Amino acid sequence: MGHVNLPSSKRNARQWRLFDLVSAAFLAAVVLLFILVFTPFGNSLASSGRHALLQSTADPKQRHRMMALVEAGHQQTIESCPADAVDYMPCEDPRRNSQLSREMNYYRERHCPLPEETPLCLIPPPEGYHISVRWPESLHKIWHSNMPHNKIADRKGHQGWMKKEGLHFIFPGGGTMFPDGAIQYIEKLKQYIPIAGGNLRTALDMGCGVASFGGYLLAEDILTLSFAPRDSHKSQIQFALERGIPAFVAMLGTRRLPFPAFSFDLVHCSRCLIPFTAYNATYFIEVDRVLRPGGYLVISGPPVRWPKQDKEWADLQAVARALCYGLIVVDGNTVVWKKPNGDSCLPNQNEFGLELCDESDDPSYAWYFKLKKCVSRTSTVKGEYAVGMISKWPERLSKAPSRANLMKNGIDAFESDTRRWARRVAYYKKSLNLKLVTPALRNIMDMNAFFGGFAAALLSDPVWVMNVVPAHKPSTLGVIYDRGLIGVYHDWCEPFSTYPRTYDLIHVDAIESLIKDSVSGKSRCNLVDLMVEIDRIIRPEGTVVIRDSPEVIDKVGRMANAIRWTATVHEKEPESHGREKILVATKIFWKLPSASH
Repeated sequence: MGHVNLPSSKRNARQWRLFDLVSAAFLAAVVLLFILVFTPFGNSLASSGRHALLQSTADPKQRHRMMALVEAGHQQTIESCPADAVDYMPCEDPRRNSQLSREMNYYRERHCPLPEETPLCLIPPPEGYHISVRWPESLHKIWHSNMPHNKIADRKGHQGWMKKEGLHFIFPGGGTMFPDGAIQYIEKLKQYIPIAGGNLRTALDMGCGVASFGGYLLAEDILTLSFAPRDSHKSQIQFALERGIPAFVAMLGTRRLPFPAFSFDLVHCSRCLIPFTAYNATYFIEVDRVLRPGGYLVISGPPVRWPKQDKEWADLQAVARALCYGLIVVDGNTVVWKKPNGDSCLPNQNEFGLELCDESDDPSYAWYFKLKKCVSRTSTVKGEYAVGMISKWPERLSKAPSRANLMKNGIDAFESDTRRWARRVAYYKKSLNLKLVTPALRNIMDMNAFFGGFAAALLSDPVWVMNVVPAHKPSTLGVIYDRGLIGVYHDWCEPFSTYPRTYDLIHVDAIESLIKDSVSGKSRCNLVDLMVEIDRIIRPEGTVVIRDSPEVIDKVGRMANAIRWTATVHEKEPESHGREKILVATKIFWKLPSASH
C-alpha cells in the first residue's frame, strides 16, 4: 500500500501528543503541589497520616486466622500500627472521606470502613508522649508532645485560644467571640440566662474550638458536651479531651446528631459557622429537635449583626419567629433566644415552608437517621422534660424521670438500677483499687450505659462520663439527659467518633451483648475488633473494667494479653445474685522502637 503524503503539522502529530502529555503531567504536578502545600485539603491529607499500610486491604483469610489465634489465646501480641497512624480515626479518615460528596458536608460525617478493611493493629502513641496532665491543671495546660499540632496556637493565639509555652500548650480560656476569656463571656450571658441555681444542667457547644466555653461552665455545675468535625491537624476535639473537657467528633451535615429529642437545656454556637437557615432551615430545625422546651439558644458571631450578612441575619430571625422562639436580647454580635414550652406555634405562614412532623415521627431516632425538613412535635415525647418543669440540678439526678415510663415498669427499673450501681461503684472503690477518687482519672466512658446508673454513682468524684447507649438496644438516652448526664447513641460494631488516647477509664457491663443480635443471638461483628477499638481510645496506663459471665471474661482475658493489657479477674460484689465476674485491665504504656539514624 502506498504512503499518503501528509502536511507537516499532521506528520508530527505523535510528537505533538507526546509533548502535550508531558506538559499536562507537569501542569498536574504543579497543581497537586499547590493543593498539598497551600490548601486545607492538603492539610487533611497530612492529618490522615498517609496510611499506606492502613489503607491497603489485608488478606481477609489472614485477618480471619489472626483473629482466631487471638480468640484462642495463641497469639502473643497484635502488631503495632505504623508510626504515622498515631491519630488514626477509622470513621473520620480524611483520605477516605475526601472522595465523597461535599453537599451538606456529607464528606465530613462518619463513614466507616468495612471490618475487613480496618487494620488489625494497635495505635502507637506519638514520639515523646507523656502521661496526660492531671485534672484540674489540665484545663489550663497539656503536654505539647502529646499533640504537636501548632495551627490553632499560631492562628488563634492573639484571641486567647491557646499558645505554646515551653513543653506545654497553655489555654488562657479565650475564643474568637470572647478573646477576653470564657469567664467574662459567661458572666455576660448570666445577665440573660439563669446559668446559676440549677435550672440549667446539660449544654451542647457546636463547633466548639478547644472547648473553653464548656470547660469554664463546669464551675457553674453545667455539663457541656462539645463537638466539632475532624479537621486538618487543628485537632480541636483532641485538645478538648486532653484538657479533660467532654467532647467528641461530629458534623452537622446530612444526618441527625446522635442525641435523643429535647436533651439539652442550652445550645451554644460561638462562630460555629453552621448555616442555620440553609436548606430550608434544616439545621435550625435539628437544633430545635435537641433543645429542651423552655431551653436557651445562644449564637455569637456571624450572621448576628455581621457585616455583609444582613440577609442571613434577617433569615435567622425569621426562622426563630416562625418557631415562636422568644427573643431575649441581641447584645453586640450575640443573640439569645428562649424556646417555647409547648408545641411550636406552627403551622403558620412562613417563608421557609416549615411544618410540624407527622405524629408517627419519633424525634429520638438519631443513629444514621437523615435530617428531616419538619419540626419535631414535643407532644410525641410523653412526660415532664421542659426547663422549669423538670427538677433542678442536683435533684434531677436521682429522681426517676417520666421518660423512664417508655419502658415497661420503667420507674421501678430506674430505681433498682440506681441502687445497684451505687453498691457496685462502692465495691469498685473498696475492693478493686480503681483510682476513681484520685486525679488519675478524668475522662470516663460507660459503653453500655442503660439509665446512667454507673455515672450517677460517680457524682462526687472529679470525673465526667460519656454514657453510650447502643443503637440496637432500648432507647434510654433521654432518661440519661433528664438526669442531667450526657451521652450519645453508638453501634459498637463500628469505631467510636473520638481520637486515639482520649479516655482514662472505660467501663462496660455485658460486653458480648454489644456485638450480638438480641433476637438471633448471633454475633453481628467480632469481639477482637471491639477490644482493639477500646485499646485505640484508652490512654496509656488507662483502665478497662469489664463485667460479664465467667465464660466471656475468660475469652476477654485471653484477648487482653494479645492487646498488651495486664489484667486481673475479680469476683462480683457479695450482694450481687448474678453469675458474673469482673476483669480489670491496665493498658501498658508501650512505645514504638526509635527509628534508626
